[in-house]
Amino acid sequence: MRKAPVIGGGVAALLVLARKEFRNLGATPAERRRPLPGDDVVPEAKGASTMAITIDVPPSAVWPWLVQMGCDRAGFYSWDRLDNGGRPSATELHPAWQELAVGDHVASTPTGDWWFEVVQVEPERALVLRAPVDVRAKKPFDPAGPRPRFFSDGVWAFVLEALPEGRTRLIVRVQGTARPRLLLGAANLLFWDPAHVVMQSRQLRNLKRRAESLHREPVLVVAA
Repeated sequence: MRKAPVIGGGVAALLVLARKEFRNLGATPAERRRPLPGDDVVPEAKGASTMAITIDVPPSAVWPWLVQMGCDRAGFYSWDRLDNGGRPSATELHPAWQELAVGDHVASTPTGDWWFEVVQVEPERALVLRAPVDVRAKKPFDPAGPRPRFFSDGVWAFVLEALPEGRTRLIVRVQGTARPRLLLGAANLLFWDPAHVVMQSRQLRNLKRRAESLHREPVLVVAA
């Protein structure tokens, strides 16, 4: 009779460990622990997921793909049916989408009713996006004002680091806070965390493929 609780505890521990590893795919232990741009944007942020990939081109060749992201722009380079309204993400660089400034909105839905706010832009170094959401009203809220009773407030940070031989380390960190913590924490465990791992890992692979392919081939600039 005593074996069941012991086995159950062991399975639970393995699941917690597996969840942690999946949420940090590709990132080294040092990358997971180190401070990154965006860490101080959301008070009480926790539960960070840090994923990373090495791209065989310099940061200057990766940055244009990041800065043109958006559901009304180049998409997000992941599963387009899930995060881009079914419209294929761009496979080229578009000059009209190469400018972002703090305070701009990066649409996360085809209607533009939901968005990420740009909170930090360091060209060829860091792009930090924030998504404060009023859960009950199902719309963004102004983080400068009081928080709604039910909310989530998260940060999505993309950090580029130059490596030797003209390569780039792309590190992506997602973290945030929410209330009610128990209910939204359960939703994260059962749905949002697995979804994030699937979507983020595909985005990283596609960014690598696009940046390396275009860097090797003659650059064709697409007019807006």
